[in-house]
Amino acid sequence: MSTDNRIDAIFYALALLLPLSALVSAVGSRRLSVGRLVGGMLTWVLIFGVGFLIVQNRHRLPNVERFFDDQEVVGKETRIQMSPDGHFWARVRLNGVTRRMLIDSGATTTAISTATAQAAGIDTGQSPFPAVLRTANGTVTALTGTADTVSVGSARTEKLGVVVSPAFGETDVLGMNFLSRLQSWRVEGRVLVLTPKPA
Repeated sequence: MSTDNRIDAIFYALALLLPLSALVSAVGSRRLSVGRLVGGMLTWVLIFGVGFLIVQNRHRLPNVERFFDDQEVVGKETRIQMSPDGHFWARVRLNGVTRRMLIDSGATTTAISTATAQAAGIDTGQSPFPAVLRTANGTVTALTGTADTVSVGSARTEKLGVVVSPAFGETDVLGMNFLSRLQSWRVEGRVLVLTPKPA
């Protein structure tokens, strides 16, 4: 069972068990009024609804996502579980700044948002001319820069070229220029496995 499926199973089990235990406790006390029963049920529906939204959208909520760990280092390999949206999202450190990035083998170059470039201190002022990129949303112009260090779990590289543009919105993408520096990368079922080159 994948990490995502285990999280969902635990949530649904708790969502069923906690209200039932509260109801049994209330009935056992023999002080249950209709008003208190309805109020208690509405409270549990609200709690369940909020919990459901958090669990289903955990990959879009960076402050919540850390509680649902879907990336781990096993030996020398970094293993990343596929997200419910069918993509692989990794916790990436660029110049010491952590960002959640989409791993895209179809992207030639690592592409980051303007906000991420500023947070990581990536200088794009050395670009004499903007790069012209073809994306799924059309052609965009971007500035170029270099990330001094980029790491995903056990995989680490230095001096990685990046492109920066407001057109990327808030999405940061780790492209083939990072993956090609690994010893290997592969997909096993719903798990992306990154193997770094020997030191």
